[in-house]
Amino acid sequence: MKIHKDDSIIVIAGKDKGKKAKVLRAFPADNKVLVEGVNIVTRHVKKQGTTPGQIVKFEKPITVSNVMLLDPKSGEPTRVGYKIEGGKKVRVAKKSGTVL
Repeated sequence: MKIHKDDSIIVIAGKDKGKKAKVLRAFPADNKVLVEGVNIVTRHVKKQGTTPGQIVKFEKPITVSNVMLLDPKSGEPTRVGYKIEGGKKVRVAKKSGTVL
């Protein structure tokens, strides 16, 4: 998966289209990422013991195909490529060529 934890992304599809945010967690097996402040859902929780019932809002994972990495130089959406530098495989922004 080309998007990793702590990457800056922009949402390109869905109800949060256009939002810029940071990736909190990546789920490569499911091809999803958890993004800060994106795909907020509301859950009604029943009371349990002494804790009262309440309405909880939290983020749910979003599909990787609905997000795009932001170029560190220009701040625009970019695709990701790979290059070998110093014997290591590194991610490279296609727009500016900077190492991510």
